[in-house]
Amino acid sequence: MATTPYFHGVYPILATPFADDESPDLESLARMVRFMHGLGVDGITVLGVLGEANRMLDREREAVVRTAVQATGGALPVIVGTSHSGTRAALGLSQAAQELGAAAVMITPQAEAVPSDERVFEYYRTIAEGISIPIVAQDHPASTAVHMSVPLLLRMLHEIPRIAAIKEEALPTASKIRALAAGMQRKVPILTGLGALYGQFDLEAGSDGFNTGFAFPEVLMAMVGAARAGDWAHVRTLYTRFLPLIVFEQQPGVAIRKEILRLRGLIAGARVRHPGAGIQPAAARQLHDLLDAILPGADLTRPIVL
Repeated sequence: MATTPYFHGVYPILATPFADDESPDLESLARMVRFMHGLGVDGITVLGVLGEANRMLDREREAVVRTAVQATGGALPVIVGTSHSGTRAALGLSQAAQELGAAAVMITPQAEAVPSDERVFEYYRTIAEGISIPIVAQDHPASTAVHMSVPLLLRMLHEIPRIAAIKEEALPTASKIRALAAGMQRKVPILTGLGALYGQFDLEAGSDGFNTGFAFPEVLMAMVGAARAGDWAHVRTLYTRFLPLIVFEQQPGVAIRKEILRLRGLIAGARVRHPGAGIQPAAARQLHDLLDAILPGADLTRPIVL
């Protein structure tokens, strides 16, 4: 059985690799998981917002979870995205993830024609009552169109003990992290997402780490380590150095991130499932120039030494 997530540190969100025929490339997925484990990350997440889960069949999702759990050998927590537009469906996906060995599930709320905090609360409470593993509550209005207020999130933490962490991605993230941390009766970790776009500022605001898909988690690990040591000058140095790459990777879609993972030797190809688009030649050239400028002479297939 996998270890229980601590929810502090770095939990990379993995892209879902696909072969040229768009079938899940489970061999590449397992290789990516083993690489992340070798880096010393605190856990991994599959089927997140950019894991293309909404383009996958249920049996494919199960194969992804099973492969990731097996590839860790039980030594690394696997968080599984189980969001769905229906509460019963999200509960079923969460129960399936638990049965497959997931250490936690990550769940976003769902937009309704008439917004209702009470419906959002009931969604999380219903899922929590049907599983026995922790929940990461993902606050990402850019993808969900749901704006969870600080009072709603604090109520959820107070009344739904199964929620063990918040992934905060509602802008401005730093101010919301501060408000949540100040208002918590039951302290839980707050993790930063959005590709680490506001990483320095979120760490300064009290974030406990990263739960995001930036293709160089070594950088995020170094930032967290420096923050824990109180070396904010080094946090700023790392953030400033890699910010152009963070910004470039944050363009819409997952094509650029997949291309970086391909260049790192972690996935065999950068295929994005239709109707998602792959990386364009001009963007690929820009990416190569950017990597050469930031990491000159580096072997991207090996852990980056910082």
